Amino acid sequence: QVQLVESGGGLVQAGGSLRLSCAASGRTRNFYVMGWFRQAPGKEREFVATISETGSVDLYGDSVQGRFTIARENAKNAVTLQMNSLKPEDTAVYYCVAGLIVTRVPGDYAHWGQGTQVTVSS
Repeated sequence: QVQLVESGGGLVQAGGSLRLSCAASGRTRNFYVMGWFRQAPGKEREFVATISETGSVDLYGDSVQGRFTIARENAKNAVTLQMNSLKPEDTAVYYCVAGLIVTRVPGDYAHWGQGTQVTVSS
């Protein structure tokens, strides 16, 4: 099993910025595709962003395109999510994920973090 540890969630005003981080560890020797989903109260889980093992390919959800940036950390098993121009509708629990392919489909990711709360006030 792979363990995913998230950090950086918190409170921010609308228009502000926040950076989330996620590191993967465990028995596996593979590098993983990593990414982020989010879920707001009463809403479906939503794809946010994902990035390939090498960092050369990335995808974004329509609602965050142009505002959020995903990147690999120096360690190949870690990622960051830079969130700019935050809106109240970005308020959600953000989940770090890891898998084998670059995809927007949540079922394709075998490993999920515990989630971290991001709250954007208006």
